[in-house]
Amino acid sequence: MMKINSSYFAWSVALLSSAAWADTAAQTQPPVKVLAAGSLTGAMTAVAQLYTQQTGQKIDAQFGPAGLLRERIENGEQTDIFASANMEHPQALADRGWATQPVVMLRNQLCAKALPESGLTTDNVLDRLLDPKVGLGTSTPKADPGGDYAWQVFARAEKLRPGAQAILEAKAQQLVGGKNNPPVPAGVNAMEYFFARKKVHISLGYCSSRQTTPDPKFTSVPLPAGLAVTSDYGLTVVTRDKKSHEAAYRFALFLMSPQAQKLIAQYGFTPVTTAGN
Repeated sequence: MMKINSSYFAWSVALLSSAAWADTAAQTQPPVKVLAAGSLTGAMTAVAQLYTQQTGQKIDAQFGPAGLLRERIENGEQTDIFASANMEHPQALADRGWATQPVVMLRNQLCAKALPESGLTTDNVLDRLLDPKVGLGTSTPKADPGGDYAWQVFARAEKLRPGAQAILEAKAQQLVGGKNNPPVPAGVNAMEYFFARKKVHISLGYCSSRQTTPDPKFTSVPLPAGLAVTSDYGLTVVTRDKKSHEAAYRFALFLMSPQAQKLIAQYGFTPVTTAGN
């Protein structure tokens, strides 16, 4: 028997008890504002466009490091839905009574990325990471869950190679996802910029892509079992403003639907809802 998430069930009950939704009403509603992790840019944009096509309801999706998005909500920015690359940030809002209990929206993994000529593989990734000649780029811990996950990888490496954690933490360059990262020219992909200047030779980041196909300029390899980290993405409806959230709940439920989850999977994420369930 499938276990039903209590928060997901509560969302469903809230909608079933509300008035029936009409397409004409959706078209007159203000946009549902979504703050979502930067890694969701491609997938969330595609789902939002599909939802608007089907219902007429507009979605205003804005993207960035989840920790910084959480700060924006805490500082009073009006938001309807928060989609984080971890569970901790939406849970913190829920604990303060500002949002619903988060549900796991999807899952992701961490991969190592390098230029194709590097010869990087899952089998040799730890050796390459520990090579003093190899520059390592990561996102920024606390500001961006991607950085937190990278530090979890370093802790796992310690169990495989004593001393590895200190080496990796010392050499990791926090290049993206924070407030004070090194400057990058406007309109230029940050990691591509640092790869091109040989500042980094390997970066640790999500296996997912902002496009439905991986970037051919890079080789992306899954981490071996001893280093692998799974990331749960949390979804919550923000209730702090005490306004009607019917439209927000409806879009949140659509994000959990098999139709939306199938689309999300095309961007390299692992869905949590399928048609079979």
